[in-house]
Amino acid sequence: MLVGLVGCDGPQSVLDPAGPSALAIATVWWWMLGVGTLVLLGVVALWWVAMRRRAGPPPDDQPQVADRTGRHWIVGGGIVLPALAIVPLLIFGSPAGLHQLPLPVMSWSRSAADPTAPPPLRIDATGQQWWWALHYPDSGVRLRNELRLPVGRPVHVHVGSLDVIHSFWVPRLGGKLDAIPGRTGIVRLQADQAGTFRGQCAEFCGLGHAHMVMTVIAMPPADFDTWLADQPRTTAHQRP
Repeated sequence: MLVGLVGCDGPQSVLDPAGPSALAIATVWWWMLGVGTLVLLGVVALWWVAMRRRAGPPPDDQPQVADRTGRHWIVGGGIVLPALAIVPLLIFGSPAGLHQLPLPVMSWSRSAADPTAPPPLRIDATGQQWWWALHYPDSGVRLRNELRLPVGRPVHVHVGSLDVIHSFWVPRLGGKLDAIPGRTGIVRLQADQAGTFRGQCAEFCGLGHAHMVMTVIAMPPADFDTWLADQPRTTAHQRP
């Protein structure tokens, strides 16, 4: 158990969230773990009871009893039990997906309580073998394998690809999104604390896949504005 708990921390752990989107995912994961553990214990308990139960003399209507018992197991174990385990998780987990979508800022965000807060920041992330091109379209800043964002402000990352399917993922800040050639997807990130996080391509994309790593730096808003203003601008046709 101690060895396993080591994996719950670190720069790429989904169980160490640093923003509301990642927190929603981690909460669903813990609930799924808890429900899955209860179901496992229940199945083991039923197995233990069945193994210890002594068979009595067969009843006169044994075929009918066997049919009724089979139907009970099919209904109880094949319909009722999965419904009791899966439906609550579906109802509970579906709203967590709203945290990942570029919807209007909701009540879970601190930005929603401040009408003067800036709108979500847009960043374009383009995957290619084997690196990430990051572009801030409002300012013209372009980076390579480095994404900077202000703390407390939602960020809408527009994800695409130039060659094969990649997958954009910053585990401590939000969910993953496939980067598909010819298409653009959008995922919402938000950091609630300053720090450095690790992003990784989560889709095998060739020989250099393991090295397709991105550094994500969350900065206090004032520091981010200063950094952004000091960066050189590029035209739309230039690459970093």
